[in-house]
Amino acid sequence: MGTRLKVKVFYHDKCFDGACSAALFSRFYRERIRDDADFVFAGLLHRAGSLFNESEFDGDENAIVDFKYSSSPKITWWFDHHQSAFLSAADATHFEHDESNRKFYDPDFKSCTSFLAMIAQQRFGFDPAPVADVVHWADVIDGALYADAKTAVEMQAPAMKLTMIIESAPDQRFVPNLIPLLATKPLAAILEEPFVAPLLPPLLRRHELSIDILKQRTQCADGTIFFDVTDQEFEGYNKFVPYYLHPESIYSVGLSKSSFRVKVSVGSNPWAPREPVVNLAKICERYGGGGHARVGAISFSVNQHAQAIRAAQEIVNELRTAVRSEKS
Repeated sequence: MGTRLKVKVFYHDKCFDGACSAALFSRFYRERIRDDADFVFAGLLHRAGSLFNESEFDGDENAIVDFKYSSSPKITWWFDHHQSAFLSAADATHFEHDESNRKFYDPDFKSCTSFLAMIAQQRFGFDPAPVADVVHWADVIDGALYADAKTAVEMQAPAMKLTMIIESAPDQRFVPNLIPLLATKPLAAILEEPFVAPLLPPLLRRHELSIDILKQRTQCADGTIFFDVTDQEFEGYNKFVPYYLHPESIYSVGLSKSSFRVKVSVGSNPWAPREPVVNLAKICERYGGGGHARVGAISFSVNQHAQAIRAAQEIVNELRTAVRSEKS
């Protein structure tokens, strides 16, 4: 018996698209590259300072999905769709000169999952039909393709309930245990798994509470919402609630806090009365963050609370000024 290959998959943690990308990659790899692989899943989070620890790239193959590029020679696969995919110009150049046919990037895709499915099908002959539901919902959730704010906030679909669980999973082992199921089981069946089902009721209660809190905290002026919930244990709140509460809004800027960061979330209302025109990724990049044209974020360390507040206020002012100048 030969030793089995260790494939380590790094994915955007606490993110439905990140988990689905990892699931799809493992299924594709097993079906189209080699079937004697054991997969290890490791979540990556945007934080202040270094994003990667080179010593953790300890697989026979190491893949990064739905997360920034690493020029480490140990990374053998990479898929991403974020506009802010490269930490530096040197990383972008490194990617452009890569000839492995194992690293892929396209910021026009709504989700990394759908991008990965397309590449795996076109380049490697993978059949994405068995995971079509996962691909569909990754696009809906990561691309905010809901019919309206009410649908996004009421979260009736199994995928939306799973998203809430993934975004607030307190246990580091939870998402790695969930990923193999996303590659093989219907989403409704995953919700009934013994390690998943008990997590949902308290999260639904917390969701209702978060709507009440955001109702008190959100202020909308010049088409731009601002709120600060850094005094709440609240990082996994539903990001569409502010737009549900303020349908007249175009942009939102929110401050939240977790054990390892203060986060400035910058978004645009998918159902805005006017088309958002400001590129939010470019704004976030100025503060060391990133994202997409329509949604982005910046991470500050927990002892940089004052800097986070200052950045949030500057961005709010910039967006409100932009909205006023469009009106005039």
